[in-house]
Amino acid sequence: ENLSETAVHNRTGARFHSSFWTAKLLWLQKEQKEIFNKTDKWLSFSDFAALKFFDEANTSVSMASATGIFDVRICDWDADLIEFLKIERVNLPKIVEKDSQTFRLNSKYKKRWERLKDAEWFPAIGDGAANNIGAGCLEKSKAALMIGTSGAMRVAFQGEIPENIPGGLWCYRIDRKRVIFGGALSDGGGLYRWLKDNFRLKEDDDNTEKEIEKRAPDGHGLTFLTFLAGDRSTGYHESARGAVLGLKSSTDTIDIVQAALESVAYRFAEIFDQLNDVCKVREIIASGGALRESPVWAQIIADVLGQNMNLPDVREASSRGAVLLALEAIGKIENIEKAETPKGREFKFDKKRNAIYKKAREKHGKFYDLLIN
Repeated sequence: ENLSETAVHNRTGARFHSSFWTAKLLWLQKEQKEIFNKTDKWLSFSDFAALKFFDEANTSVSMASATGIFDVRICDWDADLIEFLKIERVNLPKIVEKDSQTFRLNSKYKKRWERLKDAEWFPAIGDGAANNIGAGCLEKSKAALMIGTSGAMRVAFQGEIPENIPGGLWCYRIDRKRVIFGGALSDGGGLYRWLKDNFRLKEDDDNTEKEIEKRAPDGHGLTFLTFLAGDRSTGYHESARGAVLGLKSSTDTIDIVQAALESVAYRFAEIFDQLNDVCKVREIIASGGALRESPVWAQIIADVLGQNMNLPDVREASSRGAVLLALEAIGKIENIEKAETPKGREFKFDKKRNAIYKKAREKHGKFYDLLIN
């Protein structure tokens, strides 16, 4: 009972999926048994870097919470899971006792980087957590939406984890005070690039955008199930594959590209609905190179969600977030919640387009249930 997917998800915030350690460790036990038995420490890359630089395999609550074998409610490794996985606590990195804990370079790296010999180093935090901080999304009413190669939508806040974590979302921690809920899509900007490459649109980005902008929402009549890299949130179907339905002789490449961008927006809408089960989102802050390069896509997402969306002019929201969290830890700023959200371009949703997209999303959902579920 303690190892059912529902129970594990509600403790760790992670579903049974290959992006988390549970599946990876079970695979290694089966396929690389000798290596598994010889392994002394199971580490993320940042934990490995800490071991090399500081002679200690330490990890933050933030990084530990993204493994899928960490109890996000008590901020410790999940006892039932690590016993099931046949690993001991000593095989895992030590979780820092305080979120403000820092480290210093060992003698080898002090000699190599003399200017950093007295520097205090914070343990790494998750990219998604840093992105929310950098985007100024640290309250229940604000969601961060990011599209780079993949995509994610997250809400972070200071407070307790709800009794039941929505089934399609993950739940991690920023630190011991703050939690972060969200969902991730495997196909984001990478999908758009794949379409441009294969349809020979790579050299004509501006014209592609202009052509999509001129066309009616869902005017192509297509449904594109954008699962070229599988399904993560909210269905978590590992073996899902992409499909384009409704093709006719008049369909052109722009129709297919437009259908793909709209479909990704529908997947974000699924995440958005479940986030609203945790909190009521009133503001969406966007980031990521794919959205900066495609204002048309940003507008489609705003229209599908029925929410205005702000795209700040911050190139590296995650780097900004990591700096803000460090400044809070050393007392240079009072708290990160008071850091202002950078200004940027606003995308206002259109009610008529939103009504059209609601119907198109229903059609998308029916095909998803038929072909994926």
